[in-house]
Amino acid sequence: MLCIVNENKDPFFNIASEEYIFRNFNEDCFMLWRSEPSVIVGRHQNTLAEINWGFIKRHNIKVVRRLSGGGAVYHDPGNLNFTFIMRGQKGKPVDFKKFTDPVIKALASLSVTAKFEGKNDLRVNGLKISGNAEHIFRDKILHHGTLLFDSNLDNLENAVKKDEDHYSDKAVKSIRSQVTNISSYLKEIASISEFKELVQSFMFNYFPNTSFYHFTNEDIKKISKLVEEKYFKWEWNYGCSPRYMMRKIITAGKYRITVELIVSKGIIEKFCMCDSGQFSDELEKISASLTGLQHEETSLAKKLSEFHKSSFFQSISIIDFVHALF
Repeated sequence: MLCIVNENKDPFFNIASEEYIFRNFNEDCFMLWRSEPSVIVGRHQNTLAEINWGFIKRHNIKVVRRLSGGGAVYHDPGNLNFTFIMRGQKGKPVDFKKFTDPVIKALASLSVTAKFEGKNDLRVNGLKISGNAEHIFRDKILHHGTLLFDSNLDNLENAVKKDEDHYSDKAVKSIRSQVTNISSYLKEIASISEFKELVQSFMFNYFPNTSFYHFTNEDIKKISKLVEEKYFKWEWNYGCSPRYMMRKIITAGKYRITVELIVSKGIIEKFCMCDSGQFSDELEKISASLTGLQHEETSLAKKLSEFHKSSFFQSISIIDFVHALF
């Protein structure tokens, strides 16, 4: 077993590093890592339906799609993530407990009683401290999970909070649960760095013949290339969402506008707006101009700037209108 040392806190790099290890390492691997504030969405999710877009934009929270399925999770430096990449038996059903049992035992060694509950959670006293997901290809398994140590739970809640669901799709939905921090149950461990060291030491004893592995310059170069070509791109993080429809009523001054759009592979296939008749001709032209664009802020704002003199945009600013489309 290789215990991979990764001190990088860039979520794009960290998610890319998992794929890099999965594709290129033959040895079984274990990695503990932390990231800057970010929301990590599952492979088969509609990203926009899983995030609080306005909150994420205001707080500069990054959004990254991962390889594995399951629901969206929040990361920040107070959250310790663990990754197992191991050989399994081809065709054998997914076995979450194989990978969560060592974590449960590591927590037990610190006098924290965690249980595997819910769909894929670890919970303490019924409160979630860890979400888990897996990606399997042939006989290889990538299993990863979160460990909420002292995360900002207000940011966690707000980053994935949806006041109203405007999206209709067949994507995987996240299951919202009440959460808590592990630090609340620890009296003598004050820092996440100490917590990380203790979990790491437990894994060294749990898995025989474990040794440290530090990413080489060549590893870092290749992971960074994967970030640039895939994980940093809008096309992966948003454009890979399953086909969806969004329907919303937008207030423009004293008028109410019904907006409906259908998006496939991130591209708007149909954009339709209607009102009581005040802006009918304008809305038809604006709708036609947005068809074929990415459902993405910059693209929409640039195109709508061509209509800045229209009477419709005297009732609502282009920026406010674009923000209402998410």
